[in-house]
Amino acid sequence: MKELSVLVCDDTELVRTQLKETLASIGVQTIIEAKDGSEAVSLCRKLNPDLVFMDIIMPNKDGIAALKEIVQINPGIKVIMTSSCSQQSHLRKALYLGAYTFIQKPISEIVIRDILYKYLDENTKTTTKV
Repeated sequence: MKELSVLVCDDTELVRTQLKETLASIGVQTIIEAKDGSEAVSLCRKLNPDLVFMDIIMPNKDGIAALKEIVQINPGIKVIMTSSCSQQSHLRKALYLGAYTFIQKPISEIVIRDILYKYLDENTKTTTKV
């Protein structure tokens, strides 16, 4: 797998750990973690990851507010919004603000693998065009 850097942002440590373990088992070598939206924005500014998995509902700064800032910092970044509640208003707002996609928790390895391969496929096509 191409070298990817992925930021995992969730206020629940267990969710972060499970997602990091799944990403590592798939072959992602650079995994960064944040516990809230403020930390995610700061890490995106400093480290510029390729992908971000971000919970919507978090303390301090929620995922929607963080998404808005992150896409301003790096308009090309792919932010995958996650949530255990599927409120349509959150989904619509996240997609409107530039989220790559939205996935419902719990997140299966198959879904994560599909997202990574979709990203790699799109990125490869973009970089090989003349």
